[in-house]
Formats: sequence, C-alpha cells, structure tokens
Amino acid sequence: MGGIARDSQKAQPKMRAAFRRCVTHEVKTALPVIFEEGEAFSREVEWGDMNVAYQALPGGMDIVPLFKGLPDGRCQCPHWGYVLKGRFRVGYAGHEEVINAGELYYLAPGHLPYFDEDTEVVEFSPKGEYQKTMEVVKRNMEEIQRAS
Repeated sequence: MGGIARDSQKAQPKMRAAFRRCVTHEVKTALPVIFEEGEAFSREVEWGDMNVAYQALPGGMDIVPLFKGLPDGRCQCPHWGYVLKGRFRVGYAGHEEVINAGELYYLAPGHLPYFDEDTEVVEFSPKGEYQKTMEVVKRNMEEIQRAS
C-alpha cells in the first residue's frame, strides 16, 4: 500500500501540470499578459484551437496602422466576443457597425476596429488565423516603437 501512495505522490505534479494544460475556464485577470502599454492591455491564452483574450483599449487609441501589410490593410481573422465596457465601431469595405457594452458580436474577416471610448472585451478567435494576424501586428508595433 505504501508503494502505491508514493507512486501516486510522484505522479501528482505531472497530473497537475496536465490538468493546467486542459483548463478551459479562468478568471479574466489571471490570463497571461501579452501586451500592456498605459491603459491598453491584452491578456490571452490558447484553449484547443481557439485564442481567448481579455482586452482593454482606451478611447482614441488608433490600432489601424497595426494591420498594415494584411490584405486590404484590414484584420483577416474572424472574432467572436462580448463587450464588457464601452463601445467600439467596426468598419468593413461597404459599411460600419457599432458594438456596445452588453452586446455579443461576430467580426468577419476584413474588418477594422475603432475605439472611440474606453472599451473592454472578451474575444475568441481561431488560433491559426489569429497567430498569422498577430505576427504582422507585432512587426508593425516594433516598427512604430523604433520610429518614436
């Protein structure tokens, strides 16, 4: 009996690590910080084939230049989300929509977000397309930072 208990105790850290990789719920403020500058931040984690993000963007923050180099200079990744606070506009080639606090949303590929007021969202995106988009965004952020 003692051998089984010892083996079980040795396995517990491995089991805990495996469990942490499988967790599909989390307190939003416990997600890892991917980006933070002033009041803007993005906390993100990958769950299966989805990227899950809790993001805050201050009103007036212009993120349009970050999409330079993507087709039509627009985000090509679809997103599903919920606005916790504030509101934002999303522009497509032929129209614009306003998404307010308390609303669920879907952003189709080919969009540009505009933040007129402080906004917080929880957002879900397909991991592969999100990673491709974020590679371009990261390069653009680095270029902007070097130029300032």
